[in-house]
Amino acid sequence: MADAISDLIVRVALHDRAAFAALYQATSAKLFGICLRVLKDRAESEEVLQEAYVKIWNSASRFAITSNSPISWLAAIARNHAIDRLRARRPDPVELDEDLAGADESPDPERLLISAETGSQIEACLEELETQRAGAVRGAYLDGDSYQELAERFSVPLNTMRTWLRRSLISLRKCLEA
Repeated sequence: MADAISDLIVRVALHDRAAFAALYQATSAKLFGICLRVLKDRAESEEVLQEAYVKIWNSASRFAITSNSPISWLAAIARNHAIDRLRARRPDPVELDEDLAGADESPDPERLLISAETGSQIEACLEELETQRAGAVRGAYLDGDSYQELAERFSVPLNTMRTWLRRSLISLRKCLEA
């Protein structure tokens, strides 16, 4: 059976339509089963099967008789095409955003209280830092300024700004833990 299918694939590579019809007749049930297992939808599996046979027609010349089992080669084409279709099914992120648009994202009262307490603790700890360093921390972590922008604003070298921020964060952590 494998030799007969190999012969059919070789003839399909020469664009022999009769060989292609015979190949389809001999292998379509198996390849359809593969597509159906992957996609779990009969109509879509039928469509993917037809597209897989178009790929087989176009790439039959790449089949190597000595290295591949003909059924394995055909099955790989069908399976890979079915997997590609499955991946293409994924919903757009926009759809997810629309579903979440109605969700209430506001924090509950307990979280608001904890957040307010944490915010005032951070502000108190920032007040303990030197004015310029506190300004740099606010710029980097609250305003989203880059290290380069902060270095220019405070007229210090870039590495100095990095050191300021690292040391300031260490001081803030110690203050918050106390």
